[in-house]
Amino acid sequence: MSTAAAGGGRRRLAGTIRTRLRALSSRLGMLSQAVGGRLDLRAVDLECLDLIDRYAPLTPTALARHAGVHPATLTGILNRLESAGWITRDRDPVDRRAVVLTPVRERNAEILRLYGPMNRSLDQILARYTPEQLELLADFLDRATRAATDAAGTVAENR
Repeated sequence: MSTAAAGGGRRRLAGTIRTRLRALSSRLGMLSQAVGGRLDLRAVDLECLDLIDRYAPLTPTALARHAGVHPATLTGILNRLESAGWITRDRDPVDRRAVVLTPVRERNAEILRLYGPMNRSLDQILARYTPEQLELLADFLDRATRAATDAAGTVAENR
């Protein structure tokens, strides 16, 4: 096969991957919206709750950076999450002037139950791959996540 033909095939495959990532992103957004609806949480609330769960304890400023949300918008999100019993806001033990956000871990079972079907499906899908293939997939997802983070920062800077 010529180099040009190989290059065309590579471009087509890269385009297919981009299209499938967009489809995945859309479907995951729909899943999050459905889960959020069952928990009476907005999609952005659920995303912020996930970030708090992964990076806790963290400050509201750090959460705003992770989520790409304006601090004024974040206040409403945190008020909703706290009043619904999903998070606590406590004084930072090191700097008593600062506030840290912590998830209420006892509530995780509610979320895990709703994401259970997806997690079981992923387990079945991932079982088909070798450890080396899984490493490759994890690397790709890490790099794609960093690219999305960088692109979101670029878009935000150019407003």
